[in-house]
Amino acid sequence: FETASIGAIEVAESNPDVIYVGTGSAAIRSNVIKGLGVYKSVDAGRTWSHVGLRDVGAIGSVRVHPTNPDIVYVAALGQVFADGPQRGVFRSRDGGRTWDKVLFVNDRTGAFSVVLDPTNPDRIYATAWRGQRKPWTIISGGPAAEGGIYTSTDAGSTWARTSEGLPTDLLGKIDVDVSRANPRRLFAIVEAVGTKAGLYRSDDGGASWTQTSSEPGLIARPFYYTYVDADPKNAEVVWVNNLALWKSVDGGRTFSTVPTPHGDNHGMWINPEDADLMIQSNDGGANVSRDGGQTWTTQYNQPTAELYQVEVDSQYPYRVYGAQQDNTTVVVPSNAPMSTAPDDTLQYWSQGAGCETGPMKPRPDNPRILYGVCKGEFSRLNLATGQEQQYWVYPQHRYGHASRDIRYRFQRTSPFEISPHDPSTIYHTSQYVHRTRDEGRTWEVISPDLTANLPEGQGVSGEPITRDITGEEVYATIYAFEESPLEKGVLWSGANDGPVHVSRDDGASWQNVTPRGLPPGGRVQQIEPSPHRKGSAYIAYYRYLLDDWAPYIYRTDDYGRTWSQLTDGRNGIPADYPTRVVREDPDREGLLYAGTEFGLFLSWDNGARWQRWQLDLPVTPVTDMRVHRKDLVVSTMGRGFWVLDDVSRLHQWMAVPSAATLFAPREATRARLAISTATSRTPDYPGALAYLDYRLGSDAVQVTLEVLDQAGTVLRTFTSEAAGSPTVPTQGMRAPGRRGAGTPRPARTRGTH
Repeated sequence: FETASIGAIEVAESNPDVIYVGTGSAAIRSNVIKGLGVYKSVDAGRTWSHVGLRDVGAIGSVRVHPTNPDIVYVAALGQVFADGPQRGVFRSRDGGRTWDKVLFVNDRTGAFSVVLDPTNPDRIYATAWRGQRKPWTIISGGPAAEGGIYTSTDAGSTWARTSEGLPTDLLGKIDVDVSRANPRRLFAIVEAVGTKAGLYRSDDGGASWTQTSSEPGLIARPFYYTYVDADPKNAEVVWVNNLALWKSVDGGRTFSTVPTPHGDNHGMWINPEDADLMIQSNDGGANVSRDGGQTWTTQYNQPTAELYQVEVDSQYPYRVYGAQQDNTTVVVPSNAPMSTAPDDTLQYWSQGAGCETGPMKPRPDNPRILYGVCKGEFSRLNLATGQEQQYWVYPQHRYGHASRDIRYRFQRTSPFEISPHDPSTIYHTSQYVHRTRDEGRTWEVISPDLTANLPEGQGVSGEPITRDITGEEVYATIYAFEESPLEKGVLWSGANDGPVHVSRDDGASWQNVTPRGLPPGGRVQQIEPSPHRKGSAYIAYYRYLLDDWAPYIYRTDDYGRTWSQLTDGRNGIPADYPTRVVREDPDREGLLYAGTEFGLFLSWDNGARWQRWQLDLPVTPVTDMRVHRKDLVVSTMGRGFWVLDDVSRLHQWMAVPSAATLFAPREATRARLAISTATSRTPDYPGALAYLDYRLGSDAVQVTLEVLDQAGTVLRTFTSEAAGSPTVPTQGMRAPGRRGAGTPRPARTRGTH
């Protein structure tokens, strides 16, 4: 897969080895990940191939003909950030080799839902929706004549709008489902104005509709939720996924909530033969019930954390800190912190300061003190006492207010930085730079408005039906901020509407140093002052929220007077890979790491050229990185934290060696640390190791590695002729296990080991 975002999955009923996956989520948050078409597997998911529709953006649903797995339908919302013709309902009759667009409304209205009549698969229902985003607003809905429900009776070749009984002024997001127990009965959850929103039912195959419930909880935040599922065995039972999971047993007239392991519910699959067996999904992951939703399986077997940033500390092993979307902040050790393994590695986790938005950072001189942010509210947590104190820069309620009416425009994810020169000095940013020297009790403003502050970005978010103002769409705010690690008082600021500023006098004055030629309106996602050169800094900038998918990384070596663009779409990072973060290795000048929407890249020459450096990292947005103790620590949007252990070989690499080469190892720490093998629910903890890296220019007959002390005495020998280090069975307290035995055996083949 080229993208981490999955919008829909469908297994062919006639052949469960055939699976179609539509990429690109139609739950269009501001950090929605781009879809890149449809994938297909014919061997139950072991291998996949891309089968087209690369440009249709977010895919809301995929449906397969019940007896012919080559006939498949896709409901495509389209590109979320721009108008265009690649949206609507698409059909393939040859297993995805070719596609026809069979339902198209206009360049701004796509399709969200498509469903087949189980007794007559030529009868198909689809919903049309205008769902788009700008950096400053959400557009969900439009004139009713452009949205609504459509029906085809000839396998999708022709369509008729069948929305009698639905609102006639404005219609937004709609999901529709057919009751297998009574295929003449359909349910639709409908975004509309006021009390006209809610659940609608048709008992005549979609010819007419009647509202059965206007319960507000069924249709909260419709751009993000809006999912309805009919029970396959009982036509009176219907489920609605929203903030809560709702169930009706009287045909949709009344509802009650059903607890799930996590809130923010997005969809479910109900076994057509056993309605008590279901899979339900939410912002915490996926969970299975075998008793109709009374109990659910755990979500702690899915490494799917969406992390906004990453921080590290000075402990051994060092801890990794981050904020998880729609969850808590989290602190985890980078390696097992004890010699004995716990009953469950979840015991290593702890919650930190702040909330899901972050950031969170440990105090550099005392990692027992954590600072965090929750949607603009600053806090201090003392891990020794377990007490957290919240502070406001200014007491204000940002929810529900236009950006222009907020005194301090704190974004949902508002950066703060601890001065590398004085841990008591902390900066926090709205459209201004705020500074505290007493851990958040009092704040001073040390800058003017450092944003473009264009009027079109300062209105009410959410149109034309549902207002949605939770901080994500606060535009014209400072989104990236750093102080130079080499010069106290050199401060860098970047806004989410484009401008870059620098102060060289501790905030007394500021200069606009936005790179010349930088397209306006984009987000300065991250700033990296060079750890090697005064006056040098890098910025990672993206404009995909404005439908510009180009990568933008810039470098200055003169405090922003001039800039060089390090990404032209031809020097390694593709032209459609937006960049989120760039870091310079603190141990090798000019060695850069770039995190993009679709993975990780490396540059040996200060950005002149880039090469993909994915290794075994999943293809997912890289949101942040830190190079710490010669480890590369990465946060991702959807696959948790990753660590590339010991990059010291990169510090010594100049060119591919032609002769056998032994790289100098980094300093190793002697300790007894428990080892944990990576599974779906346990981290990959290698224990305390010394890494010995070497390169062979050609295959060798024999390889021997010797470890010597300062006097030249051989302490340990490793040879390719040894027996190796197999695992042997052991009996644990609770279950059998395996442990390593023997001595590692060096490889003899050409390459790096």
